[in-house]
Amino acid sequence: MICPRCQEPLLRYQSYAGLVWQCARCGGRAVALSVLRKAVEESTVRTLWVAATQGRIRSSLLCPSCRKPMSQVSVGANVPVTIDVCELCQFVWTDAGELEQMPAAPPPVKPQETNLPPEAKEALAMAKVEALSRRARESDISEELPDSPLQAALLLLGLPVEEENFLQSQPWMTWLTAFTITAISVMAFFDMERAMRTLALVPAEWWRYGGITLFTSFFVHGSAFHLLSNLYFLLVFGDNVEDFLGHARFVLLLVLATLAGNFLHIAFDPRPDIPCIGASGGISGVVVFYALAFPYARVQLAYGWWWAWRWWVFSMPAWVMALLWLLLQLLGVTEQIAGFSDVSALAHLGGALAGFVCWLLWRRAGNMVYCS
Repeated sequence: MICPRCQEPLLRYQSYAGLVWQCARCGGRAVALSVLRKAVEESTVRTLWVAATQGRIRSSLLCPSCRKPMSQVSVGANVPVTIDVCELCQFVWTDAGELEQMPAAPPPVKPQETNLPPEAKEALAMAKVEALSRRARESDISEELPDSPLQAALLLLGLPVEEENFLQSQPWMTWLTAFTITAISVMAFFDMERAMRTLALVPAEWWRYGGITLFTSFFVHGSAFHLLSNLYFLLVFGDNVEDFLGHARFVLLLVLATLAGNFLHIAFDPRPDIPCIGASGGISGVVVFYALAFPYARVQLAYGWWWAWRWWVFSMPAWVMALLWLLLQLLGVTEQIAGFSDVSALAHLGGALAGFVCWLLWRRAGNMVYCS
């Protein structure tokens, strides 16, 4: 992390709201949006983010993290404060004193203290100091699940959870796609044999019905778990990608990723007579595009032991999550080609490749204003 004004390395410290990077020379500070929300009034942070993504007033300062130009935003009614925001990393840069001029978030409610003997107070204080020092050493790892029951449940199921999700527009096509997948899959559950016969992709007969099964297989799923897992990844990552690309290009990304995934499956899967269904090929393209368009967006995951009910929640950038996922798909491809897997990792990699190509073609789309 480099100071955009002094070009000096920033010093990291742990504040009550989270990690802060500060320049020892000019006093400027860099904070993530998730940290800023704990220190500054929620409405101000949302206004700041919308203005940064819609106004497109480029700053002369480079992001302390990715070293790309930030957007310049003025917030505050009486005494406007000029803030620099990096949409890519979701980082905010404030010059010395600017953070204090922004309206502060309401302080957390402190529990009522009970009368404790001096020895107990001393032991409690030492425990707090130890906890703070441990958290400073392991800044991205916590032994506590989120306060939100929904987020905690998702993490316990092994699913990734976004730390922040700022949108400029409603992701109508993401919602419509999820609804259509749900409706067709649920109807198919009542007569799965017929659905497989008419809608599934059979690699040896991919051209049947004029090749329409290359697309209809996207909407059919083999089980409720298969359906729900794909819907989750579509809804979590699809809304941001649609917000970045616009409705039309988002649908085109899904179509291209689905086709790429299906053709890679057709070309290399050793079982040409077994039907292939599911939306994961197209969704893989969305996930990879998300990781490339928002590489420093923070994603939480959890691991632990059920029997001990002890969990560790850790945060990572989206690009790290995507890299780990791609490594798992490469392992899955070897199993699939050997005939040991019922999951088409080839379709996942084909969709991922399409997502990468679309990002190369459309990565500047976020600098445009869409009316769609």
